[in-house]
Amino acid sequence: MKSNVLGAPETATPAVGNDENYSAPGPEFGPWLEKASILIVDDEPGMRNFLVRTLGPRAKRVEEAADCEAATALLDQHHFDVVILDNIMPGKSGVEWLTEQREIGFFSDAILMTAYADLDTAIKALRAGAVDFVLKPFRSNQILNAVARCLDRMRLRRENHVLRHELRATSDHVLLRDKLIGYSAQIQEIRETIARVAPLPTSILISGQSGTGKEVTARSLHALSDRVQKPFVPINCAAIPSEMIEAELFGHVKGAFTGAQSARDGLFMHAQGGTLFLDEVGELSLATQSKLLRAIESRRIRPVGSEREAPVDLRFIFATNADLEAEVEAGRFRADLFYRINVMHIEMPPLSERGDDVLELAELFMTKLSKQLGVRQVPMDGAVRAGLTRYDWPGNVRELRNLIERTLILGRFPDEFREERADQGSAVEGDETLDEMERRHILAMLYKTGGNRNEAARRLGVSRKTIDRKCASWDL
Repeated sequence: MKSNVLGAPETATPAVGNDENYSAPGPEFGPWLEKASILIVDDEPGMRNFLVRTLGPRAKRVEEAADCEAATALLDQHHFDVVILDNIMPGKSGVEWLTEQREIGFFSDAILMTAYADLDTAIKALRAGAVDFVLKPFRSNQILNAVARCLDRMRLRRENHVLRHELRATSDHVLLRDKLIGYSAQIQEIRETIARVAPLPTSILISGQSGTGKEVTARSLHALSDRVQKPFVPINCAAIPSEMIEAELFGHVKGAFTGAQSARDGLFMHAQGGTLFLDEVGELSLATQSKLLRAIESRRIRPVGSEREAPVDLRFIFATNADLEAEVEAGRFRADLFYRINVMHIEMPPLSERGDDVLELAELFMTKLSKQLGVRQVPMDGAVRAGLTRYDWPGNVRELRNLIERTLILGRFPDEFREERADQGSAVEGDETLDEMERRHILAMLYKTGGNRNEAARRLGVSRKTIDRKCASWDL
């Protein structure tokens, strides 16, 4: 039997007395406990039994190991949020085992159980990576509180890391990132697709020009999924230097490369249980594409310098503004990765094809940005509305937002959006009359819209009857 530092025998089970060990889980231990996976490592059957009975009804998964060898095997197979570890065990102490595991890749928070509350043990445990201590003997609420603290610390650490990553990656404050705005036919169809696929674990590829709302769509998919309470982690693959991308995605262990003074979880681990959004996936190098493919297929990652793979539970959403099929043909994108991520494809339409959505977005940006900037809204009269719908918007929604902000700062819309013009950007050829110029412009718009008179009238800022009357007068 083990003895503590004072010479008294260490009890095989904690002092439970009248402790309410097996009551229903209470809110005081936090909402994350019921979703947690926990590993118990102790050579005493009585202690393992007590901890399993205490934690089992409250946690999602509880495994037990009687020695360090069995614990290592379990860590190789599964991810555990928390490892509860006894320090004094036959052959190898808990601190020694924890130190070894940190060197080859240890991705959990560790709670050390010990009857030796001396400073030397505490220092060694902290250096080995233990985040909390529980002194024997203890009651069930003490271990529950220790686990709850670990889970809360882990949640805050991941949230902070994700927020810092988003702040670094986002150079502009983007409004409406969580909401798909508009009622055009294309947007309505995308909404229906999102509603159907969001509850499923299917990987999704979102394509479209820059600024068309690919991240908005990804966030909508996450918000309607069963992972909504877990993290949504967006990654702009084009914004991370190629030499850092692997460590940023998969993490690294201490000493993995120059400057790696401590181990760090990657964004895959920070998204655990939630959704990982890989934007501009076409910008990844072929070497990184190969590692990404393995991670998607096996749902396991290997941090840089680690000897152990870590399981991940993720929903993958990918986005690109490139033609990936053409990239595959050119040998710049792996064909096997393309077919693996292109299970469900959503194509975002350019703003110029979304009809009156541009006016709804403009009004929304005007309201939001005027409050942010503390200035009055600038009225949008008929001429401005016609100009907004007539413009091609090569920068899509992002360009529209910038235009509204610039308008609020200057107090007026640019001239090209305030003047009624028969033809945007077209010069009058020779002595062309106004009627001839009008006819040419209307016919050009009808050609551009595929003969859709409603759409042509909307873009020109006139009524459908006007288009019909003009076409009748031209015998069309």
